[in-house]
Amino acid sequence: MTSKERVQKALLHEPTDRIPVWMWFHPSTAQQLAHALEIPVARLVEALGDDIRQTWVNNNYAMEGIIHENEGDSHQDYWGITWRREGEFNQIVTSPLEAADREACIAYELPREHKDELLALMNPIAAQSETYFIGCDVSPCVFEMYARIRGLEAAVLDLALDVELASEMMTRCADFAVRLSEDACTRFPLDWLWTGDDVAGQQALIMNPEMWRDLVKPLMKRIVAVGRKHGLPVAYHCCGALAPIIPDLIEIGVGILNPVQCNCPGMNPTGLKKEFGDHLAFMGGVDTQQLLPHGSADDVYGETVTLIENMTCDGGGYILAASHAVPPETPNENIFAMYNAAGISREEIEDRAADIRAGECS
Repeated sequence: MTSKERVQKALLHEPTDRIPVWMWFHPSTAQQLAHALEIPVARLVEALGDDIRQTWVNNNYAMEGIIHENEGDSHQDYWGITWRREGEFNQIVTSPLEAADREACIAYELPREHKDELLALMNPIAAQSETYFIGCDVSPCVFEMYARIRGLEAAVLDLALDVELASEMMTRCADFAVRLSEDACTRFPLDWLWTGDDVAGQQALIMNPEMWRDLVKPLMKRIVAVGRKHGLPVAYHCCGALAPIIPDLIEIGVGILNPVQCNCPGMNPTGLKKEFGDHLAFMGGVDTQQLLPHGSADDVYGETVTLIENMTCDGGGYILAASHAVPPETPNENIFAMYNAAGISREEIEDRAADIRAGECS
């Protein structure tokens, strides 16, 4: 069974030869694991046997796709946001509209002239479509994108003090995501459309659920509709405690939920599977706060096996992933134990790494 077939069957809630896997690693975690396997970090997912290949074509590329070598290095993206490497990640230093008045906000333009450059990021991914399950990430889509160009504090204040402005600006952000989605679905052999909009914190939604339903839901529905129109399943990423809006996501056509941050209120993976498993597939749920960094390898293996069993009780509907990026304090043994629970042995991983090393030397 190819990776593409494996993920497709899982999303149809059908049994697979093993559970599909797509793991996100903190950059330091990826580097230390690649070092242990003696392979380039760019080929780590190949050695591990991950089944999905995807990249960003919206503003998440500016955050995660541009890698600075040195602490403090920075860049300004097409949106006018300045990012600086702090630790292992790029963080926003300044937002173009953070001190802008209403008139300047209305005059702001999203970078439509760079659309083709952004979509070109998909070309290396699309070239792998024969074997792997291919996705295109058009996030952040609505509120999260507005929060980046306006600054989170100002964006939240707009929701309270100038909801007309917030609505207009979020509509423009959604328009841009719709355009990227339409072109991506037309140009590339996609297997899903990946959307996302971080609207939740660790304890609750950032805004009142009714406000989200009034302002954000109709815009997300437009973006999801693009993927559905092209016959694709649509995934949605939101960290945190988003349980109150999960029924709404199902209603607008979302078919896959990620990352299932299991320590947040209402986000127990097994509970979500029981309540929504007839309508959603899930990706995530392996605890990155306690289990992976602090548990034993036996703990990780046992709890991951139980998670997989619970999340595939209907035969499928689950992709193994962590509830966030796997942190650098995670022992390599725990990572191998998690993969072993998915049916990918350490020996298999090391054999693929050996093949990669041989190919690099030839």
